[in-house]
Amino acid sequence: MKRLSLIFRVAAFVALVALCLTAQSKKFAYGPRDKAFYADPALVAFVNPGLAINITSATINSAGAITVNYTLTDPSGLPLDAAGQNTPGAISLTYFAAYIPKGQEQYVSYTTSTATGAVLGTVTRPTFEEGGGKVTSLGNGQYSYVMLTTAPAGFDPTVTTTIGMSGSRNLTMFNLGTDYAGASFNFVPNGSAVTVTRDVIRTATCNRCHDQLAFHGGHAVGINECVMCHQPQNVDPVTGNSLDLKVMAHKIHDGSSLPSVVAGTPYQISGHSGITDFSKVIDPASVQRCEVCHDQTTGAAQATAFMKEPTRTACGSCHDDVNFATGLNHPGGIQNDDTQCANCHIPQGQEPFDASILGAHVVTTDTKALYPQNPDTLIAGINLAITGINNNLAGQKPTVTFTLQDDSGNNIPLSKPDTLSFSISGPTTDYGAVNFGANSTTPGYVTESALGATCASSGVCSYTFTHPIPAGSAGTYTIGGEARMSVTVLAGTTEAQTFEIGAANPVLNFSVDGSPVTPRRTVVQESNCNNCHVALSLHGGLRNNVAYCVICHNPSNTDFTTRPTATVASYQTQPPQGINFNLLVHRIHDGVNAATDNPKNPYIVIGHGGSVNNFSGTLFPAMSPSGSATYMQDCSLCHVNSSEQNDLSITALNPVTDPQGWVNPNQPFSSACSGCHVSELEAAHMLSNTSSTLGEACAVCHGSGAQFSVGSVHAQ
Repeated sequence: MKRLSLIFRVAAFVALVALCLTAQSKKFAYGPRDKAFYADPALVAFVNPGLAINITSATINSAGAITVNYTLTDPSGLPLDAAGQNTPGAISLTYFAAYIPKGQEQYVSYTTSTATGAVLGTVTRPTFEEGGGKVTSLGNGQYSYVMLTTAPAGFDPTVTTTIGMSGSRNLTMFNLGTDYAGASFNFVPNGSAVTVTRDVIRTATCNRCHDQLAFHGGHAVGINECVMCHQPQNVDPVTGNSLDLKVMAHKIHDGSSLPSVVAGTPYQISGHSGITDFSKVIDPASVQRCEVCHDQTTGAAQATAFMKEPTRTACGSCHDDVNFATGLNHPGGIQNDDTQCANCHIPQGQEPFDASILGAHVVTTDTKALYPQNPDTLIAGINLAITGINNNLAGQKPTVTFTLQDDSGNNIPLSKPDTLSFSISGPTTDYGAVNFGANSTTPGYVTESALGATCASSGVCSYTFTHPIPAGSAGTYTIGGEARMSVTVLAGTTEAQTFEIGAANPVLNFSVDGSPVTPRRTVVQESNCNNCHVALSLHGGLRNNVAYCVICHNPSNTDFTTRPTATVASYQTQPPQGINFNLLVHRIHDGVNAATDNPKNPYIVIGHGGSVNNFSGTLFPAMSPSGSATYMQDCSLCHVNSSEQNDLSITALNPVTDPQGWVNPNQPFSSACSGCHVSELEAAHMLSNTSSTLGEACAVCHGSGAQFSVGSVHAQ
């Protein structure tokens, strides 16, 4: 018996070792965005944070009972106990079911509930059920659930039916937050193959801007789940607005540009947390660029539907001043159904600005890309290149050699552009501290027009600055350029449009003392910006290169030159607003949060012509795992090279002028953080950890590897 007991012990030990080795071979790699990345490895090995839901099968029997079979695992594939008794963290689950009726393209939900509002009274609309049905554990993380919801008598067993699930795993007791996951599963109840799906837009496309698409406290994850409930069945009884996704998504993204909003009617939706007003939303890519969302490269089965199947509902969601019943504001007159829409609104015509889907929505600067076959739309283009810098030492007036050409390499006469300028600043360790002379009114840099430059017959032009590089300057300096001119598309026709196009900003670094050229640190990249903005361009198309933006938006600069001209008189006498790039960009993107945390000092910048730019309503589109918008914790959406960290190797940064801030001037790291952390208490914390002689102590607690590093406090 003793020998038999020993055999069992050895066998159990071998099994345990095998299990450990298996788990180790499947070990999930946590990234800098995860709390587990910074946690005690022993704790992480015990908890295995994360959640994955996999629906393996589903059925509807003849009585209408809906059964779904699924597995719950951690990201490594190890099984989880939903009750949280055998594995850490209880898991809460929701379930919903819908089908696509024969001959249709959108879902009808089996899972419904009633809602009551002042406008529509009581309505029945899609919902989800949070348990309540029969759960059976099948062991090893496998479960079967019979839903409370049943398919009605006479349901069609031959159509595509979809089960959706979402779940949350609560690991807050381990200081590892809450993990969210979702899944969906298509099947045909009679066992036939699935041939019909709802596949218009993919989640990955949404996530370019939204980061991690989720809603309703994490109960809806990804577009596959959104379309199950947000279909024609769904309405908001409080406001009377449709919650059909093709209506709601268009209206939300069009927000401030909706004709109804412009006319004074806000666009609002009543949800679980009250009424949300989307009337201030500005699409960062331009809502006219339909293919930003309706991406044609994802392989979505119905990706072309927006071009080939125009409907009154979809088109009227943005063009909500059109009355198809009366023909008001519709050149095609009365439309009683959708059968004639595609006759006029073809996918794309031969020219921009016509009635075709792409033509009617084309952004003027995109016409060349969309209509390369049409000579009347081939914008020649404008390209500015810096070919060299001479007289580049301290005390000298630098000479810039450059070319200005169209896309075919033809030289553009300097009489044609509206603007052609070059800016100089330095050193690249940090801009803003150099004084270019008493006649320079811009702090830390100087900009001069080069329209009077001299050009050789070859097209190579040269311009000599009137301002010298200050005597005694050292290190690497930067010269950048900008150019813009007017172009006309479809000249001589009734569709002619004239607009401005800007050149990409060239930037060239050079040494002013013979030392090696050292470029400015790279903090963000345009490719990251353009995940949302598509073609980031500011100041009338003049500025489109972050490496150029920072020359003007330096630590010393404010809106002091434009504030006295503010179109709102009360702003004219206020202190200037700091516009250093990291302060500006953080504060703009954190608009709504910053305004809530510090209503005393909203971030308002006075622009050219006295324009008042109040960013307090900015809705940053990135989402938290639980579905909250304006989520600012994923620094990597913009930053590269871990540049968001308090890196002790970054030295010689300049104090930041911030006249409307709590501290002025503010220290460089504090200023960057105060772009989002705007409260008086947070400012006091930063100030109390700053020495007038030794500088900032931020890195002691918030540096890379510190207990409260930037990465760890922003992790989810």
